[in-house]
This record gives sequence, C-alpha cells and structure tokens, in this order.
Amino acid sequence: MKTINDTLLKAARGERTEYTPVWYMRQAGRSQPEYREIKEKYSLEEITMQPELCAYVTRLPVEQYDVDAAILYKDIVTPLPGIGVDVKIKAGVGPVISNPIRSKQDVEKLGEFNAKEHTPYVLETIKLLTQEQLSVPLIGFGGAPFTLASYMIEGGPSRNYAKTKSFMVSEPQAWFALMDKLADMIIADITAQVQAGAKAIQIFDSWVGALNVADYRIYIKPVMTRIFSELRHLNVPLIQFGVGASHLVNEWHELPIDVVGLDWRLSISEARAKGITKPVQGNLDPTMLLASWDVLEARAKEIIDQGLETPGHIFNLGHGVFPEVDPAVLKRLTTFIHDYSREQIAKRR
Repeated sequence: MKTINDTLLKAARGERTEYTPVWYMRQAGRSQPEYREIKEKYSLEEITMQPELCAYVTRLPVEQYDVDAAILYKDIVTPLPGIGVDVKIKAGVGPVISNPIRSKQDVEKLGEFNAKEHTPYVLETIKLLTQEQLSVPLIGFGGAPFTLASYMIEGGPSRNYAKTKSFMVSEPQAWFALMDKLADMIIADITAQVQAGAKAIQIFDSWVGALNVADYRIYIKPVMTRIFSELRHLNVPLIQFGVGASHLVNEWHELPIDVVGLDWRLSISEARAKGITKPVQGNLDPTMLLASWDVLEARAKEIIDQGLETPGHIFNLGHGVFPEVDPAVLKRLTTFIHDYSREQIAKRR
C-alpha cells in the first residue's frame, strides 16, 4: 500500500498543512492490552525478530488512534550485537551489557555493522509495513552515539553517567574512536531502513542532556554533524530528539536536520524565541495523559496554538507513553488535535 497521508512529511519540511499531524513516542506497545498479551509470550527481541508480529505491533496504534505516522517497533540497541556488543534487554531495567567498554582496545574490537546480515528481520518488517499495510509514513529510528555509548560504558542504564563522562574527558582518543564506530553503525542502519521503505528518521539522543553545551560542542556535535550530513542524501526528514536537553536545542538547530524535537521543559514559543526556526516536534508532558480531560485539552490547545504560529509543527509527547495510559485517551486526543487544528487553520486563511 502506498503512503496516502503525507501530512507529517509536509510538516517536517515546513510546508503548510490542513491540520497538525500527530504521532506519539512509544505509541506501539506499553499501554495497549493487545501488546501486553503478546509480551506475556515474547520478549522485545523476540517480537522484533518476527516480522509479521513486529509489523502488527507497529501498525496497531495507527489503526487504533488514527495517528499520522507509525514508528518502527524495535529498540535503539537492536543493531549493537552486530558490532560485537553483548546486550540483553531486561524487563524493568533496560539494556544490560556484559562486555562494557573500558579502553581503546575494547573499542578497536568492535566490528562493522551490516543490516542485511545482522538485522534482516528489521528490513523485512519495514517492507511488510510500507509495501502492504500502512497508509501513513513509517518513521525509522536509531540511537545517537552518546546515548548508545552510555549503555556500552556503564554496562546499563545510569543516573549520572559518571563512567561515560569520565571516559569521554579522560580518554579522548578512545572516545572519538568509539564515536566513529557508532556513527558508522548508525549510518549503515538508518540507510538500510530508508532503502527498505522508512519515510522519515528520528535519532534518539535520550540521555545527552547530561552534558553541558561546551562538552556537547567538543565531544558530540562533530559526530552528529557527520551522521546527519551523510544521511541527507536519503532525502527523508531527519528528526533529532533528547530528554532534558533544552539547553542544547540551539546546537541541534545548527545540525543538518529538518525537525528539532522538544520535550515538555521548553515550550514551542520559548524555542522560537531562542532562534529555533526549523520545524519542531512536541511537546506535551506525557503525565498529562493521566490528568482529567479538561486539563489535557487545555494543554493540547496551548501546544497546537503555539505550533500554528509558524508552519512546521508535529504534535507529539515530550517523551514516551506511560503503561498506565488509557488507549481511549490517546484516541480522543488524536481526534481533538486533528479537529481543533483544522478549525484554527481554516480561521487563519
């Protein structure tokens, strides 16, 4: 099935749209009863390795909520085993790595990623979705080098990223070698996703907010510039997102990306005032999905109104859907975003 609804792609390019497009981070899974039933039988890795099942989980929120894009169901660490990282996703914990990076020698042992060889099931899922099942764009994605490196150096999730930041400043040669290895992997992975049919890409730098601006410019920005520069030729919208990283949005704005992702800590109006002129994505606080409808509607209106001040807004959450969220709320919110934004755009014309 060819993509029919390209509203999100237009918004990502800064073009005028009939309404504000919307999708939700972690919309696939977690709060959906159908997904929880599947998770009783299969782990995340097992789901991603079964293309028919993975495609079902990916498209389910599109069918249930009428969102304007699907986000591929997988994890940011999915390609890591291909380069020699022994990673397991533990329930309630997250990615746990049994062979953490401790030296330049550890970095040098990492191999090269080949999507057709290492993650053929991901490519098959994308083809199933984009050629047969979806009538909205599929967003492919990858993790950014800092976030992936934080798992690889800490050995798992961290609260302060002490080992990662210490390694970064104390072993700069090893750090930049690791950044290059991860950049090679990310570029190969994302390129394969787009060639298989993904119509937009989001890079999650979930934990890069742990760095200050000066360190970001030295240790991260060069590799991000390289990654996005090499992905430009794919001719799909490129979205950058992180959590608790509002102090870095101007740095992101300077990258060769199309869309700046905002979490809930920085409003769209504040971002525009800081000089962000590119299209933006965001940025409802996901906890508001647990509030009363009156509160949720008021927050959504505020975000939509701010987004409509300049062409190029994709409505999303400032982070992912919580497991406690009622799917009916996401359906109702999606309908409201579409209807309210359509009315406001019509009034302005």
